[in-house]
Amino acid sequence: MNGSQSAAGKRRRVGVLGLQGDFQEHLEVLREIDVEPVDVRRPEHLEGVDALIIPGGESTTISKLSDLYGLTEPIRERARHGMPLWGTCAGAIFLATRVPGRPQTILSLMDMTVERNAFGRQVDSFEADLKVPKLGPAPFHAVFIRAPKITEVGKGVNVLSRLDDGTIVAAQQGTLLATSFHPELTPDRRFHRYLVDLIDRS
Repeated sequence: MNGSQSAAGKRRRVGVLGLQGDFQEHLEVLREIDVEPVDVRRPEHLEGVDALIIPGGESTTISKLSDLYGLTEPIRERARHGMPLWGTCAGAIFLATRVPGRPQTILSLMDMTVERNAFGRQVDSFEADLKVPKLGPAPFHAVFIRAPKITEVGKGVNVLSRLDDGTIVAAQQGTLLATSFHPELTPDRRFHRYLVDLIDRS
């Protein structure tokens, strides 16, 4: 069976929160892996979506727009009922339960502490090859842009990857997934496929 389809042969539909940030890049990757992409901008766009990606961008702006368009609570409820949710960079901040000094609403879904802009400014962006055992033996080339750090995780959170200095940069709690980096900016589609696999497990 094609991983982009359900057991009944139905093509998977994965939403991307299209309020701000690099949502377009995620939509393009989903098309590439034969998943039906959905640009989510209003609560009704969540209907029939099997999973949701919250992209990188500016976390405060994403949060304010999510509140403005009435999306915050519907996303929270869908996730609590088992819909897989993946936050990349700013999206990981939005997913967290603890963000020190946060000026914005957060979903408070994933038991982790995330520090905003922890690696510095735009000029401090960097790339690194990560070990991600869940994705196989090959390293994952990750792009970090004004990235947050996952500084603490709860007992129910599985650490998927760390930098060489031990900093957590990818984690999973059930059907919730968080990465400090931007998988959509590389040709490696394994994280997107991993999200699709979570739909079958949910």
